[in-house]
Amino acid sequence: MSTRGFTLIELLIVVVIIGILAAIAIPKFASTKEKAYLGTMKSDLRNLATAEEAYYYDYNTYYGGAVPGANFLFNATRDVNVAIQEASIDGWSATATHSGAPGKTCAVFFGNATAVAPATQEGVVACQ
Repeated sequence: MSTRGFTLIELLIVVVIIGILAAIAIPKFASTKEKAYLGTMKSDLRNLATAEEAYYYDYNTYYGGAVPGANFLFNATRDVNVAIQEASIDGWSATATHSGAPGKTCAVFFGNATAVAPATQEGVVACQ
């Protein structure tokens, strides 16, 4: 007598294998999302540096107000909060946070501005 189909054991083995693969893939996906959020914050701080230089050449000082500003041509990416910590004629510093990555902060400083953690080198965006 010939029957077609899968046995219960074969189906259970397939379900177990899929479960093991899902257990491996889900944590890797979560870390990939966090890396994407950090990349977005780094990108926004690099774009802020370009906007700060343009503002400096127009007004001979760095912009130190709220982001976005009336005379300041910079808008952060959605869900990213960019805050300028210090700005003067000699330099500036800023931080960025993302609503999807709580507890993570990226920072950068230029010129004679005080270094903002986690940034330790002038002009290099660093994240924690």
